[in-house]
Amino acid sequence: MATWDRLRDLSLRIDSYSLEGFEQGYSPEFTRYTTVFRLEGLGESGEGEDVIYDGLDHASLRDRGPELELAGEHTLGSFAELLDGLDLFPDPPVREDSRDYRRWAVESAALDLALRQAGRTLGDVLGRELRPLNYVVSMRLGAFGADEPEAADRLLDVLGRYPGTRFKLDPTNTWTPELIEELAATGAIDSLDLKGRYKDTPVDVDTDPELYRRVAEAFPDAWLEDPDLDDPDADAALEPHRDRITWDAPIHSIADIEALPFPPKTVNIKPSRFGALERLFAAYDFCAERGIAAYGGGQSELSIGRDHIQYLAALMHPDTPNDTAPKEFNLPRPPDGLPASPIDLPIAPTGFRFAS
Repeated sequence: MATWDRLRDLSLRIDSYSLEGFEQGYSPEFTRYTTVFRLEGLGESGEGEDVIYDGLDHASLRDRGPELELAGEHTLGSFAELLDGLDLFPDPPVREDSRDYRRWAVESAALDLALRQAGRTLGDVLGRELRPLNYVVSMRLGAFGADEPEAADRLLDVLGRYPGTRFKLDPTNTWTPELIEELAATGAIDSLDLKGRYKDTPVDVDTDPELYRRVAEAFPDAWLEDPDLDDPDADAALEPHRDRITWDAPIHSIADIEALPFPPKTVNIKPSRFGALERLFAAYDFCAERGIAAYGGGQSELSIGRDHIQYLAALMHPDTPNDTAPKEFNLPRPPDGLPASPIDLPIAPTGFRFAS
């Protein structure tokens, strides 16, 4: 049975909904905004987090308030069909892919509410066992857009306080051979996000075939995520390492996986990139049927959205290098006392959420 077929007939009653805004400053250049949709029905609530990156889209949503016609008796399947016919944006989004992010917020809230109304957990409905979640800590060593050479200080600080932590790093154009050597000596790097599929964003990295070659050789066991293979020299630099190339930014559907330049060994399945629950669970099924490994990824969530991606990773692919660390690791200096990987998640007795 397809995974979505286990969920589509869950009953869902929505009486009303509300919105709650969150924000977190990470640097003078970057403040993160998110908005939580809270659906109410039959004395229960369900929550999902909108992780759109553009503050204008959050401001527009919050200013207009809960004006969508969501109330009524549904199933998860019929509710998804209702959303197909609604524009979730009071004003056009800054970026078109933001439509998937908001769709994920609403559908994940609906899933949480339907499960709470049914008195069940997601693992129970799917017939899957929740296992301890393996995570990596994702970071860029320097500030976005900085020109000075980056240093390993931030990583070494986390590693000193959390021995055994594994990392996913963003190599940038300021990485020196000395820094690469220092990082490789830690033996703590599981993944390198080359950011080659991002264009005209704050996280862009200029395609540098020599940087690709250096990091691929210095970290022979690390995954190489999102290289720019449209550049012939970059493609040639990574040709010997194709078994380690994986993808994130282009992956929104099964069609995107099928359209990759060669069959991947693994892909990053970020739930918010898929938007609809049906599309997300179809991708999980597709990868399982074809022996493609999956790992999870985050979007700097500030609220329940981080719980959701951790929950899904612990159900669907708990042992892979999931970029789903506790959200406090996104702070400039994470606090002490965070749970080490792997985590036993504190799942609530009902719903798609953690226990309070």
